[in-house]
Amino acid sequence: MATPIMNVMIGAVRKAARSLQRDYGELSNLQVSQKAPGDYVTAADKKCDKILREELQKARPDYTFLTEESGAIKGSDPDHRFIIDPIDGTMNFMHAVPVFAITVALERKNEIVAGVTYNPISDEMFTAEKGSGAFMNNRRLRVAARRELHEALVAYEIPNRGSKDLPLSRAEIGVLQARVNGIRGMGSVALGLGYLAAGRVDALVCRNIQSWDIAAGVLLVREAGGFTADCDSEANPLETGNIAGGNADLLPLLKQALKDARTA
Repeated sequence: MATPIMNVMIGAVRKAARSLQRDYGELSNLQVSQKAPGDYVTAADKKCDKILREELQKARPDYTFLTEESGAIKGSDPDHRFIIDPIDGTMNFMHAVPVFAITVALERKNEIVAGVTYNPISDEMFTAEKGSGAFMNNRRLRVAARRELHEALVAYEIPNRGSKDLPLSRAEIGVLQARVNGIRGMGSVALGLGYLAAGRVDALVCRNIQSWDIAAGVLLVREAGGFTADCDSEANPLETGNIAGGNADLLPLLKQALKDARTA
């Protein structure tokens, strides 16, 4: 049985998803504006953000918000904050690639305690609450058990044109290609973390991202028995914007490979 707050979050996500599903079917009618090279925002993005905020505020009017489209919105309860990305994988969405997600996390006193990541096209709902496990459409999730890097399928999020991380990305991919079984670019780190929690990929690397991209996913991976870390240090990836993930055996090997790429 889902808790009241999880029911609230799932309900908000499903309502917002209906709007995205309609827009996804009419891509030619989307109003598109360019925010930065490789980073686009659509009318659908803004509409989804508005629905999520309105639905969550109905149930929890005092909570604070942090969203990609609206920024920080202060509430009278500073201990609770919803962290929202209305479309993670906007480029995929715009090109009718069905790999994108709505992702919502709840932070309590600076700790992520609940998360929902939903692909409205595949109808896959990834959910997690602190101490209660991770699930996909009510099926319990567990990270993959592979222990050797050469067996691993790695989700590596390739930076967009113009990113300062392109040279480092090329070096990391070069090192990883010699050590892992395969590399996949999802175009959505939120879904990549869901896939990591589900054992669909064995490890994940993404750089230069925002907390709303990964807040729910970090909890999903942890509740599925996995681990996440900053790519280069012991810092919190929610603060640095660089994340690596895997099981207890693979994560140190993955971080060593990334270090080797930096120092080569």
